[in-house]
Amino acid sequence: MGRPLLILNERDLSHPWAGGAELHIHEMARWFVRRGYEPTLLCTQHGSAPQEELAPTGLRIRRFGNRLTYYLRLPAVVRLESQRPGTVILEHLNKIPFCTPLYTDVPVVLIAHHLFGWTAFRQASPPVAAAVVALERLIPHVYRGRPFIAVSPSTRADLIARGVAAETIAVVPNGLDHELYHARNRQPAERPTLLVLGRVEFYKRIDLVLRAVGQLRTEIPSLHVLVVGDGRARAFLERQAAELDLQSHVTFTGYVPDAVKVEHIRRCHLVVNTSEKEGWGLTVLEANACGLPAVASDVPGLRDAVRHQETGLLVPHGDVEALANAIRALLLDPVLRERLGQGAIRWAQQFSWEQAATRTLEIVENEVARR
Repeated sequence: MGRPLLILNERDLSHPWAGGAELHIHEMARWFVRRGYEPTLLCTQHGSAPQEELAPTGLRIRRFGNRLTYYLRLPAVVRLESQRPGTVILEHLNKIPFCTPLYTDVPVVLIAHHLFGWTAFRQASPPVAAAVVALERLIPHVYRGRPFIAVSPSTRADLIARGVAAETIAVVPNGLDHELYHARNRQPAERPTLLVLGRVEFYKRIDLVLRAVGQLRTEIPSLHVLVVGDGRARAFLERQAAELDLQSHVTFTGYVPDAVKVEHIRRCHLVVNTSEKEGWGLTVLEANACGLPAVASDVPGLRDAVRHQETGLLVPHGDVEALANAIRALLLDPVLRERLGQGAIRWAQQFSWEQAATRTLEIVENEVARR
């Protein structure tokens, strides 16, 4: 039997609100298994999903509780699951900190995707958002001396600013599935098409893209926006599109399987991400691998994923005119778009899940040896 690896995250990849962190867990699990580990994910129950199953990647998934009771029950479940000798915990800092050092003495390694900070108030009710902000302030105290893995330099800087010791934080970017995401057989649509990819949440600020399209539609009357993904902001954005008279310019696909998602990506001309904050910007790299340059807000995470004037263009967050100008520049200048698209492909090729898993397990094994 392999070494038990206990992974903590509120959701698994089959959850309707799954995002980059959940993809990270499932892709990394495949490589953990190949390296002799037995990964188990403890996450919330949802819909008709079974309480326990073995994913094709070799990841054992144990589901229990809802968004509230999960956090109440988790300490007891962790203590039970940690009884196997050699257990190591990989705790994902993605929503609310689990504070595992307070109730278990097994080795813990933290994976920080991004910290919400005040952006939590765009995503949740004021009481919940205030609780998230308060709990995030406990991180440097509860996890003192534990190793952190940040998915980007921006996330590392955020942790340091909050009081986490710099020497305890390593940067391990997310990977990509290059068998799925590639530029071969790409056939962009005749209609100039912008791609918005990922969860449709309020802090993603997709409303900025719609406003930019409103400015550009006279100059580029056939302009189209393809929003691939689903989430809690979709109804709001559909109303906004109607108010701006953009129904013929915007398509919301909702959730689609990966194979369909890749088909959509390859039909677009560039990817746009106007989020207030990201951990890394995995969806940008997925589109990059398919040959799409990016236009993105110059914010933490996205400024790590987008190399300005090499793989895309960064614009001041919230500046709709600058956003529209960047989109216009790429759509109307095919030479620039091709140059940045080729740069995007080369950039995306540098990242793999195998590399990310190898570095993660090095950190895990160092922590086990230290303990």
